Amino acid sequence: MAVKVAYRGEEYYGSQRQPGLRTVEGDIIRALDNISPAGRGSDHGLKAASRTDSGVSSLGNVVAFNTIMDDVSLLRALNAVCENVHFLSVAEIDAGRNIRRADRRYYRYILPRKDLDVEKMRECAALFQGVQDFRRFCRDEGRGTVVELRSIEIDAGEVVTLDFHAHRFLWNMIRRIVAAIEGVGNGKADIGDVTRALEGEDLQFGLADPRNLILMDVEYDDLDFRSFHDPVLERKIESEVHRARVDLFLHGSML
Repeated sequence: MAVKVAYRGEEYYGSQRQPGLRTVEGDIIRALDNISPAGRGSDHGLKAASRTDSGVSSLGNVVAFNTIMDDVSLLRALNAVCENVHFLSVAEIDAGRNIRRADRRYYRYILPRKDLDVEKMRECAALFQGVQDFRRFCRDEGRGTVVELRSIEIDAGEVVTLDFHAHRFLWNMIRRIVAAIEGVGNGKADIGDVTRALEGEDLQFGLADPRNLILMDVEYDDLDFRSFHDPVLERKIESEVHRARVDLFLHGSML
């Protein structure tokens, strides 16, 4: 079964399991233990579509795991026993499906509006779009660094939001790109610096704060995620997930 999940990143030391630390996957496994005692002591085959670092929030990550429960009962049970991860919708998947193979991923980064030249930021963002070698804008994992970044959309209101769309992202890729775009916006870097880095010159722009990054959605063309009317689920989402949207998107309270 595949389930979309939301969580506030400041509650966790990242999404992946780490011994002795509270993580998103650790909380989900404990919730599955509570509703499926027969599987206790295993990881229930849990896999996540996207890894999020410590501090990074989600409104649409996807996890997959083994269960015999039907979809309505599953969502109700998980939301009843798990306090900080919210289980939003569910889709049936074939056994052995690699949930990491998504069609699209969508992230949002939020910056305070103060002292930023938004037009220069948009000019800088355009440099990153399309197929690029992002080796200067990621943490090296020994994988290929050529990625197609489909779009970066920048909107300026109370805060500045940067929306990133791609098939996949490299580790720390968004946070390094944001640091470069913000540097251009506040005058600490220029377009030429970014261009030279994309061409391979060893230039660094820093790493943007993870607390301002939200994984908005992970999308699959062939999966139909279904949510269900459930008063318990609705109350939890309104009190936690909606509050996260307001705090992060409108007020920037975590900036």
